[in-house]
Amino acid sequence: MPDREADTIDALVRTHTLSAKASQFAVTDPDARLTYAELDTSTAELASGFIAMGIAKGSRVGLIMPNGVDWVRIAIALMRIGAVLVPLSTLLRPGELTAQLRMASVQFLVTVEEFRGHRYPVDRIEVPTLRATWTAGEALGFSGTRGTADTLATCVRESDPMVIMFTSGSSGPPKGTVHSHRNALGAVRSGLQARCITGDTRLYLPMPFFWVGGFGAGILSALVAGATLVTEPVPHPESTLELLQREQVTLFRGWPEQAEALARHAGAADLSSLRPGSLEALLPDGMRSRPGAQASLLGMTESFGPYCGFSADADMPESAWGSCGRPFDGMDVRIVDVDTGVALPRGEAGVIQIRGPHVMRGICRRSREQVFTADGYYPTGDLGYLDADGFLFYRGRSDDMFKVRGATVYPSEVARALRSVPGVRAAHVVNVPDGRANRVGAAVVGDGLTVEALRSATHEIISSFKVPTLWLLLEEEDAVPRGGTGKVDNAALRAMLEGC
Repeated sequence: MPDREADTIDALVRTHTLSAKASQFAVTDPDARLTYAELDTSTAELASGFIAMGIAKGSRVGLIMPNGVDWVRIAIALMRIGAVLVPLSTLLRPGELTAQLRMASVQFLVTVEEFRGHRYPVDRIEVPTLRATWTAGEALGFSGTRGTADTLATCVRESDPMVIMFTSGSSGPPKGTVHSHRNALGAVRSGLQARCITGDTRLYLPMPFFWVGGFGAGILSALVAGATLVTEPVPHPESTLELLQREQVTLFRGWPEQAEALARHAGAADLSSLRPGSLEALLPDGMRSRPGAQASLLGMTESFGPYCGFSADADMPESAWGSCGRPFDGMDVRIVDVDTGVALPRGEAGVIQIRGPHVMRGICRRSREQVFTADGYYPTGDLGYLDADGFLFYRGRSDDMFKVRGATVYPSEVARALRSVPGVRAAHVVNVPDGRANRVGAAVVGDGLTVEALRSATHEIISSFKVPTLWLLLEEEDAVPRGGTGKVDNAALRAMLEGC
């Protein structure tokens, strides 16, 4: 692993280039690949080209592209010279795109013209700060003498802003969270052991790079550890299985639903290179943990990914089953009362607040006083409690929990119960107002499901008042409504359930 003092993107790239990692592949996709030495040279020359086009330290540069080697090249080139990267969702509609460009005060924009049916009409975007827009092809053609980039890179400090990541929250508009080189790389480094990522790892991660789950847990995790990142623009079972075999992937992280779909298509595919820590649907029985024994990593865009977890290749103590593991080093977690904000003792549930060097530096267009408490904690809006041994148990969102006949229902608890039913691949739970009361609604994705069987199974797991009374059975996850950032659109889901 690189020296812990290498806390800027430029320093990390240089560290690997001057080590035995130079000839190792840093990133590969179905059509291209780069060694660490090639990543260093190509991004330095590209960065010099960006400088010639007017980009400087502190310039805010938006990026709209599908996952791939070229996304990584552009992002690394920009961050090496201190430009502030603004990854933007390929799912954004024109109005949403304009709003985020304005929110982040983007000055330069690099974008593909179209991806998966989405077009980005940049000629119709009106953003006062926007100075220039380039297609991805144009931007990748920029080049210059690397000395220009090297000189500017020496001016970049660990405390400088590195990236503005937009949240994918389901309530309210997305927030632009500002992260420095130090806090982002520190957050990534703190979670590497829990995610079983080392310098020998060949990591496949399908999450889009415009999410912190793809950018932090994918690109930057591989860069910090000196691992190899394997990615693709559009995951499909056949192409993904081919890629996993071709690249001898050792760690498969991402969505459990995707792993389960791949397992159903695997057939004679050779996935023997996968190691413990990968999603278990793709592992042989002898390499799997006991059901419920693994932690569900807990994190958010504001913490630059997971801030709590447990080694993915090991079982937690039985007393901690169902928890998210323990907070990582560098993260201070406290639980406070929902109404009073007073700190609660171990074992009592309330709002989770976090503080530490890995938390975001701030939110676009908000003052520090609007974001943090007086003593520096960030109120996450998540609910949970810490047990006597310091394990954190998640209990849903404070803005999602609701009452049914005076009793509290946590959607995450109901969804977890539904996912334990055989045949269920995914479950999404919301409240559906019925006059002045609430009903529990659930959209369940799976095969051969019936409402009667689901209702009977969940009655065995959770209290009767938590069992859904409104059901929507779906065959594919794509039928679940989602917003521009890819998060489930709870309002649209409620509307669908109201008709059931």
